[in-house]
Amino acid sequence: MLKPYEKKIELIKNELKEISITITQANKLSLLALKENKIEDFKSIQISSKKLIARSNVIDNLIVKTLALHAPEAKDLRHLVSYLKITNELIRAGINTKGFLKTFRKAYSYELDTATILEYTIPLSKATLAALLHAIEMLDCLNTQNSKIEELYNKTLVEESKTDDLYAMVEKNILKLISKNSELSKDYFDILSSLRRIEKVADRAVSISSLMLFAHFGGNIAIS
Repeated sequence: MLKPYEKKIELIKNELKEISITITQANKLSLLALKENKIEDFKSIQISSKKLIARSNVIDNLIVKTLALHAPEAKDLRHLVSYLKITNELIRAGINTKGFLKTFRKAYSYELDTATILEYTIPLSKATLAALLHAIEMLDCLNTQNSKIEELYNKTLVEESKTDDLYAMVEKNILKLISKNSELSKDYFDILSSLRRIEKVADRAVSISSLMLFAHFGGNIAIS
């Protein structure tokens, strides 16, 4: 049977996972809609910033109470500090996901060069989702083999690096399209803005994985 302190830790982790599921599910559904070129499906993907923030506040309160009541040792203290910061990273990932869905859907139209847009948006979304999933998987790997934690961290970095490269390429191509059709410049710029948001979700995944690395090994917290 778990001790009261261990129960609180499990509760905190489960709450973090619930927020994570909401965000990853939204990204999974958006990727599917992109692959099927059914951008109108974005409208049905639900992700509420208010609900995410409210849930994160519950988690933060649980963490603060656990810190106050149980005076955890160094390793457990690192875990709780990491969880406290991860809630903020998840909220930022959720807000950026919501921004991507809203802005991309409004700007996307068949007057644009949709083939070029989707050519880069699909792999960008795929890499972002992969980075997010690898980072979140690290929550279940604390106190396990060092190699597993390091493997997931490196996988997150690889996927985030892909999003940087893909965004740079799509930005270059869209700017070329704007130069050929200035009348659609606003829509193209809005598309770029939305893709920047989804690229930032991958940045948040790296921050989460860095916090998990800190929780496991100690040292300095390195987040962007």
